[in-house]
Amino acid sequence: MSILNRPFETPYKTAPFSQINSEDYLPAFQEAIKQAKAEINAITLNKENPTFQNTIEALDYSGESLDRLSSIFFNLNSAETNDSIQKIAQEVSPMLSEFSNDITLNEALFKRIKAVYDSKESLQLNTEQETLLDKKYKSFSRNGANLPEDKKNQLREIDKELSQLKLKFGEHILAETNQFQLHITDESDLAGLPEGTKEAGKQLAESKDKSGWLITLDYPSYIPFMTYAKNRSLRQKLSKAFGSKGFKNDELDNQKIVKRIAILRFKRAQLLGYKTHAHFVLEERMAETPEKVNEFLKDLLKKAKPAAYKEFKDLKAYAKELDGIEELQKWDSAYYSEKLKQKRFSLDDEQLKPYFKLENVINGAFTVAKKLFGLEFKEIDTIDKYHEEVITYKVLDAEENLVSIFYADFFPRPGKRNGAWMTSFKPQMIKNGVNERPHISIVCNFTKPTTTKPSLLTFNEVTTLFHEFGHALHGMLANTTYPSLSGTNVYWDFVELPSQILENWCYEEETLKLFATHYKTGEVLPMDLIDKIKASATFHEGMQTLRQLSFGLLDMAWHGIDPTEIENVKAHELKAFRETTLYPDVAENCMSTAFAHIFQGGYSSGYYSYKWAEVLDADAFEYFKEEGIFNKTVANKFKTYVLSQGGTENPMTLYKKFRGHEPKPEALLRRAGLLK
Repeated sequence: MSILNRPFETPYKTAPFSQINSEDYLPAFQEAIKQAKAEINAITLNKENPTFQNTIEALDYSGESLDRLSSIFFNLNSAETNDSIQKIAQEVSPMLSEFSNDITLNEALFKRIKAVYDSKESLQLNTEQETLLDKKYKSFSRNGANLPEDKKNQLREIDKELSQLKLKFGEHILAETNQFQLHITDESDLAGLPEGTKEAGKQLAESKDKSGWLITLDYPSYIPFMTYAKNRSLRQKLSKAFGSKGFKNDELDNQKIVKRIAILRFKRAQLLGYKTHAHFVLEERMAETPEKVNEFLKDLLKKAKPAAYKEFKDLKAYAKELDGIEELQKWDSAYYSEKLKQKRFSLDDEQLKPYFKLENVINGAFTVAKKLFGLEFKEIDTIDKYHEEVITYKVLDAEENLVSIFYADFFPRPGKRNGAWMTSFKPQMIKNGVNERPHISIVCNFTKPTTTKPSLLTFNEVTTLFHEFGHALHGMLANTTYPSLSGTNVYWDFVELPSQILENWCYEEETLKLFATHYKTGEVLPMDLIDKIKASATFHEGMQTLRQLSFGLLDMAWHGIDPTEIENVKAHELKAFRETTLYPDVAENCMSTAFAHIFQGGYSSGYYSYKWAEVLDADAFEYFKEEGIFNKTVANKFKTYVLSQGGTENPMTLYKKFRGHEPKPEALLRRAGLLK
C-alpha cells in the first residue's frame, strides 16, 4: 500500500512530500476511494437503528484518508504543477466526482440520514450537531437524493463533465500565461520602470538564455509594467495579451467551455428543482437569493457611480493635460492613476517598498496575531516541503500548545498559478477525544529577491499578505468537533470576513510601526508617509468599487439566468457591464474566458461576497477602532465567535454574538469616503 494511503509517520503527521512521486497518485486515489466506500458501506449495512452517532457523525469522519490525499494533490496542482500532475488531475477529477455522486445518490445511506433528520426534535442535539445534521441532510437533498433514478444518472453525467471542464479552463489560462513573453532589447522601452522590475526582467531573460529583458503575464511582472512603463504601445500590447486569455479562437480558447459550464450548471439546478444555478447556490449563503444579491450590488452601484464618474473625468483631464491623451484606454488606467496619486499625495509604491521587506512584513503579521490572539510562530526545518522556497512554521499558543502547522509559499514560478490563496493540507477536528490540529498554507506571487535586493513588497502586496494570513488564522484557530464544519468551511459570503478585516491593520500607525522599517537603514516608516497611506486609501475608491461590482454583476449574468440562449460570450459580457463601463471596449479582450474565480474556482454566484464581506469587515473593524485596535476583549470575542467556530452556527448569529448587532453598510461607505 502506498505511503499516501497510510497514516503519516512524520513529525506532526505532516505530508511526506519528498517521498511522493507523481506516479503514486493514481493508485493512491483508487485505494483511498476503495477505503472510503468501505466506510460508507459500514454505515449503510449497520443493523442497528440509525442514530446521530452511527450515521451522521460516522459519515462526517469517513473518507479522511481520501480528503487528505485530495488536499495534497490538488494543492500541488495549483502551487507546483507539471504535465504529469495535470494529466492525473484529468483522470482523477471524474473519479472523485463519481465517488461524490455515489455517496449523495446512495439510497440506503440517505434513508438512514432522513430517519435521523425526521426524528431530530427528540434527539437533544447541541448547536454544532444540529448544524451538522441539517448540512448532511441538505447535501443529499440538494444533490439529487430525492430524484428518480433516470435523473440521478443525468446528474452524475453533468457533474463528471463539469469537473473536467473546470480543469480544462484552468489549464488553458495557465498555458496562455506561461507562453506569453514581452521580449525587450531596447533599454529606452523600460523608461519609468522601477529598478527591481528591470532587474527581475533581466534575470528572467538570462535564465532563458536571452539578451535584454522579459516581461510576463505573472502579476509581479505585469502589474509594475502596466503601472509605470512610459511606453504606451507596449502597455497596450501587454494589456491585450492579458485580457485576451482564452479568447483567441485557438486550441486554448475558453468560449465554448464558458458557455458549456454555464449551461450545465443551469441544467443541474433545474434538475434539482431550482430556477437557476444562482438560486441553488444562494440558498446556502447569507444573501439567500439572487434578488437580494442584485439589490445589494445595485444599491452599492448607485452610491458609488457619482464618485466613479467624477474620478474618471478627473483622470481623463489629467492624462490629457500631462500627455495630450485624447481618449483614455484600459492600458492607461493604472499608469495615469499612479501618476495622479503621486501628484496628489506625493506617494508612490517605489517610495514605500524599501520599508516593506517581505521578512519584516511576515514578522509584522505574526506580531499582530500575537498581540490579538496570543499566537507564537516558530520556523522549523524538520518537516517536508513541496518546494525549497516554502517556509514552514509551528504555531503555538501562550501555553506552548500546538495550534497549527503553517506553510508559506511566496514567489512565482512556472508550475504555479497566478494570484494568492489560502488552503489546508490537514483539517482540524476532535476525534476520539483528540483535538487534531490543522496544517494551513498560504500561497502568493510576490516579487522575488534579486542579487542586489531582498523581496520588497508594494503596499498592495502587504495588504494581500495580511488578507491571506487572515484566512490562515481562520483555519489555524478552528476549534470544532466535526471536520466539515471546521475552519473556513463556512457560508461563502462569510469566508472573506477574517481575511478582509485583517487588511485594516495595515493602515494603522500602531501596526506599521511594528514592522515597516527601511531594509537598509532600519529607519521606521516616517509619520508623513503613514498619513499619506491613510489619506490615499480611498483614492479612486468609486472606480475600484465599480470594477468589483462589475465582476459581481457579470457572475450573476452567467448564473442568475437561463444561459441556453447565449450565443456570443463577448456580447453577453458587454450587456452585463453596461452599467459599470468607464473605458472603451477592447475588441480582442474578454473577461469571462479568463474569469477563473467563477469558472474554475468556487465563486460561481458568489463573487458579490467580496463586497458583502467588506460591509462585514468595515462594521467589525469599527468595533476594534472604538475599543483600541489591539483590545484583548474585542479580539477574544472575534476569536471565540468568528475564528474558532467555523460553520457550526448560522454566520449572522455568530456575527451578532461578536458585534451585538447586524452589520451596517454605512461603516463601509464611511471608510470608502462615499458617504457625504
